Amino acid sequence: MIIGIGILIGIVLLIVVLFINISPEFGGKATNKEKVRYGSSINYKDGKFVNTNEVQLDMSFGDMGKSLVGFLKSQPNTAPEGDLPVKEIDSLNIAEFKGNTRLIWFGHSSFLVQINNKTILIDPMLGDVPAPHPILGGKRFSKELPIEIEKMPRIDAVLISHDHYDHLDYGSIKKLKDKVKMFYTPLGVGVHLQKWGVEKDRIIELDWWQETTFEGLNFICTPAQHFSGRGLTDRTKTLWSSWIIQSNNENIFFSGDSGYAEHFKEIGEKYGPFDFAMIECGQYNEMWPDIHMFPEETVQAGLDVKAKTIMPIHWGGFKLAMHTWKDPIERVSKTAKELNMNMITPRIGESIYLDDNDKLKETWWKDYE
Repeated sequence: MIIGIGILIGIVLLIVVLFINISPEFGGKATNKEKVRYGSSINYKDGKFVNTNEVQLDMSFGDMGKSLVGFLKSQPNTAPEGDLPVKEIDSLNIAEFKGNTRLIWFGHSSFLVQINNKTILIDPMLGDVPAPHPILGGKRFSKELPIEIEKMPRIDAVLISHDHYDHLDYGSIKKLKDKVKMFYTPLGVGVHLQKWGVEKDRIIELDWWQETTFEGLNFICTPAQHFSGRGLTDRTKTLWSSWIIQSNNENIFFSGDSGYAEHFKEIGEKYGPFDFAMIECGQYNEMWPDIHMFPEETVQAGLDVKAKTIMPIHWGGFKLAMHTWKDPIERVSKTAKELNMNMITPRIGESIYLDDNDKLKETWWKDYE
């Protein structure tokens, strides 16, 4: 029996190793030449990217056990009982849009942004499961998307904040890549895109505080307090970031994933005020307080970056932590009211116009269990 168990464990380990080394989901690896290029960044030390602050990324064995048990345990209300509502939009509506700046939320942290007659996608994770294989993750809370990838028209630019599965999805990139003119990522993330068939000359990688222009727009790669990695051995091998999108008339901030820290004030001082800020609010736990914000911190981050209006993101898409699915939006709504922060809460697929967003404050989630 002992021999049989040993053989079974060996087979399982072999399957895991083969899967990691063969599956394209895990992305690419940096060459020595690329690592030398990363070495010019103050955020790159000893072959890895680092946060400005000391950040605890490794949980204790006890915390790992609690986290695993908590995630696998059948806990009430961590996901809605039915599909969340989605407002649909068709391809022509996107392709022919010439109006004032608008954004469309796809749930979690994915957005379509139309500004200056350009169409931009942010963190387009449009797959069903944020994991390298469907059996390794929970499905999206909404069965449908505002528009399916196959119907998506030409995209001018894609901004990616980091390489975690709930932000960078292999299947989505494979379907989108031939529709996209340019990809913008933090340092190192481009190796995944190249592995998946995106030409190097269509990828621009930036370090924190670096800027680039794109057809009348300004993209600024700004700090975040988080980490990266898609496999067992590549943690922090690529950089993570927040992003700023600027036109001649508007200033938009996207937080990416981040714990609360002083970088928000620094971003606000250098580039604020912002007309609109999308700030993470969800997938938090007291066991990893440095890498994700609690909802109360989301509002404070909005104040720090000097945002006129904030929108909580990184919720309403997937179960990646043990809190109830409504907890993020309920807590952030309460705090925004207490701190007099203007906040909107659109439905998935609903058009967001920066000059007219007062109608996007309804508490639609209360209608769902």
